[in-house]
Amino acid sequence: MIKPRIIVAGATGKTGSVVVTELLKAGYHVRAIVHREDGRSARLKAQGAEVVVADMSDVERIADALKDVQRAYYCPPLDPYMIQGAVAFAVAAKEARLEHIVGLTQWLASPSHPSFMTRQHWLIDRLFSMTPGVAHTVVNPGFFADAYLVTIGMAAHLGMFPWIFGNSRNAPPSNEDIARVAVAILMDPARHAGKRYRPTGPELLRAEDMAKAIGRAIGRSVAVMPTPTWMFMKGARMLGMPIEVMSQVRYYVDDHKRGAFELGAPTTDVLDVTGRPAEDFETIARRYAAHPRNSRTVGNWLREFTQFMISPLGPGFNFDRYERELRRPFPRNPQFAPESEVWRREHAIGDVAEPGMPRRYNARSDSESRQPATIGRGER
Repeated sequence: MIKPRIIVAGATGKTGSVVVTELLKAGYHVRAIVHREDGRSARLKAQGAEVVVADMSDVERIADALKDVQRAYYCPPLDPYMIQGAVAFAVAAKEARLEHIVGLTQWLASPSHPSFMTRQHWLIDRLFSMTPGVAHTVVNPGFFADAYLVTIGMAAHLGMFPWIFGNSRNAPPSNEDIARVAVAILMDPARHAGKRYRPTGPELLRAEDMAKAIGRAIGRSVAVMPTPTWMFMKGARMLGMPIEVMSQVRYYVDDHKRGAFELGAPTTDVLDVTGRPAEDFETIARRYAAHPRNSRTVGNWLREFTQFMISPLGPGFNFDRYERELRRPFPRNPQFAPESEVWRREHAIGDVAEPGMPRRYNARSDSESRQPATIGRGER
């Protein structure tokens, strides 16, 4: 039997590249949408993927890319025009009579969140669920393990783990586990149509737990370094992180401190969907520790030490000016995820019996997730 052709949007990204690789290994025809031709797209082509260069907002180009395609993994670009690209994709999906879309979204997605990207994620989820004739599955992880391990070089060379999230916890999933969940859905879409899954790691971790896991991975003692958000943002700018991403991350820091990622975690969704247990944080950290930049050499130590010393002196992001220039509408009553009635209802999380002991989040169909749930209102 000829296997269906699957298109992967965001194919050079952290999850998209893994989705392409896993689908090719399983014998599927894969069409990869990339923003530009570069080394990453060349690697996908060398693996056997059909590579298409397209901007997600280019309606005609996306329509051409979806011809003769049956299923799709949609990872939206992190840019201010996210919703325009999603509408273009939905229009093309309907015209192409696409069978199924697996959409990567956010655990925080809600209609009145101060992050405009998070508000757009919420709209995209509904857009795809309303697209006639196209089945839809939501994959909505919280903070990836990658978000914490971006600073593993500092841990390896200076023995410090920067932490900006207060006393809150998370059960962060690996890029690979998120991708494997998407692949399993794409390979058996009828089983997962209309459902939503939240991949997590196997256990809730505090900063100290992550630091110990990183220490075991790199073979040295690592101490948690409480860090002001402004200093973290200066370091992020020095490392070349884009303002369109970091302007949203500043809101996610507040969500994290409010315990938004603890609620309902951990889940067994990785195991339930893929048949494999979720990777633990130490296993993920060992992959990052193996990168040449994190090997303990004099040159790497000097780079990390220099960055650490000068980052507080560098300029930060001007988030207010950036958002003014976008001229994006701002909610009249912005609400972080745990404060939003809509978010709590749609995530179907019950009252928390004791602080630090959230109830398990269960994957539900879209129709089930619309049922009211009794949610505790207090911050955690």
